[in-house]
Formats: sequence, structure tokens, C-alpha cells
Amino acid sequence: MTELLALETVALESVAVDRDTPVRTAVELHDGESWVQVCELDDLLPGRGVAVLLGAEQVALFRDPADGLHALDNRDPFSGAQVLSRGLIGNRGAVQVVVSPMLKQAFALETGDCLDEDTAPDGSSANLRRWPVRSRPSHAPGDGVREP
Repeated sequence: MTELLALETVALESVAVDRDTPVRTAVELHDGESWVQVCELDDLLPGRGVAVLLGAEQVALFRDPADGLHALDNRDPFSGAQVLSRGLIGNRGAVQVVVSPMLKQAFALETGDCLDEDTAPDGSSANLRRWPVRSRPSHAPGDGVREP
């Protein structure tokens, strides 16, 4: 019984140390003027996307299975719906893509280029805007820090 208590004490001390020194990584998008913290890296599941409101723009933010970060417009140029953050991440050959949940066009995560069509139904470019994204040690949880 004494050995079991000793093991429990060590585990509790380990947890207390972890709480005092949390390791957090902020994910930031550049809005054209400054870097804006939008979430913590731990908030993003590998292989999934989330929608982020950056000013008046909706951005689809992805964490790929290798922990790379990618940010593209969330608006599907073929349907007009803000849905690309819900698309499936995969590969087309050597190109990492997100596939729209609406009409299934594939967009390169690195560039935003549509791999299926050059133009949307309205005649505009089918390519998505790529947003600069980075990760770095965060200041405080959810502090929304803006940096030039």
C-alpha cells in the first residue's frame, strides 16, 4: 500500500508542474496589416479544418496530418457557400488538397489553385485566396494579440 501511495504522489506532482508551465502554441493569420491570433494549435485537429472570421472575411484554416497549417478563402467559388473548412483533406498525386463538400472540386492547400476548373460559373477565377498563417508561442490563452 505504501508503494502505491508513493506512485500516486509522483503523478500528482507531475501534473502540478505541467499546470504551472503550460506549453501553448498560437495560430495566427495575417489580415493584410498585422498578425492576428485566431486560436491555439491544440484547438485544431490534424486532417480537419475550421472556419475563422477575420474581420469581414471567412477563412478556412486547416491543420494537415503532418501538422502543417494552411489558410484559404472559405467560400466555394462554384456554389457560393462558405463551406470549404468542412471539406475533405487528401492528395491528388503529389499535391495536398481540400475537396469542396458541395460540388467536389479540389483546391491545392499550398496555393489555393483549383485543380479541376479555371473559372467559376460566374466567370471569375476558380482559385482561392491563400492567407498567410503561422504558429508561434502564445502570450496568454485567447488574448487576441495583434502584431504588425
